[in-house]
Amino acid sequence: MTHTAKPPSATKMAMRTAVILFIFVVIFTGLLSGAYLWTLPTIEAAASEEKMKLIDEVLPRTGYDNDLLKDTLQLAPTAALGLDEASMAYRARKNGQPSALVLEAVAPDGYSGKIRLLIALGTDGALLGVRVTQHKETPGLGDYIEPKKDKNKERPWITQFNGLAPASSEEREWKVKKDGGRFDSVAGATVTPRAVIKAVRKAAVYVAENREQLFGKP
Repeated sequence: MTHTAKPPSATKMAMRTAVILFIFVVIFTGLLSGAYLWTLPTIEAAASEEKMKLIDEVLPRTGYDNDLLKDTLQLAPTAALGLDEASMAYRARKNGQPSALVLEAVAPDGYSGKIRLLIALGTDGALLGVRVTQHKETPGLGDYIEPKKDKNKERPWITQFNGLAPASSEEREWKVKKDGGRFDSVAGATVTPRAVIKAVRKAAVYVAENREQLFGKP
């Protein structure tokens, strides 16, 4: 008399399939985690390099000798900077003494929306450099706030801030010439520079008013 093997029940087949799938997921997740950890140093190095490229545009490396990306201060959302999210300030030092500060600011009232800025200031409150990092201003008209798109290659519009100390100068100066101020602008595109000028001044005054905290010890 012969006996035939009983086919596995549907429950057992389902359990076996579930176990196989679980093992596959564990192995796949492990491989992904391993790949991420393997490439993490490269990713972090690339991100740091991009940050330094931006910072180099507003603050030359000859102005400090510390590791700028490690001497940082996290700032809470700050209305004076136009920021509704936390941001990071980078503190430059030379021979152990504060030399400059690099921080972000936002002009909320650009012609086409927010204009994000990177600003460097010396310990005396003077502006060392300003750059636009993000905007949606009209191409060919309001985008001259970017040096690369400014037709004046010898003296780009954004460099007008260099050396000025907003906190120790009259507020009335911080306008475009059309409004009685000191800043040049392109005819037909004054909304954009007005927004940038106002945001830069507000950020510089904020730094002056919080100098001790911002330029503090590492």
